[in-house]
Amino acid sequence: MDFDIGSLIASMIIGGAGFVAFVYGKKQTRLPHMVAGVVLMVYPYFVSSVWLMFAIAVAILASLYGVVRLGW
Repeated sequence: MDFDIGSLIASMIIGGAGFVAFVYGKKQTRLPHMVAGVVLMVYPYFVSSVWLMFAIAVAILASLYGVVRLGW
């Protein structure tokens, strides 16, 4: 992982959103939210580009929205 300030801040923001999604999923017993939360917390360790981090986060959150809209 590249240790510049932008990637560190981006990973903190994305990881924080993942933590919130995981805690919400755990309290409401919603598996899609828990899975998306764990993925959002883990993948920034493997991606060094800030724009790619945000693009992946948007894709994960959009897929979570789609899965929830389908009735999961």
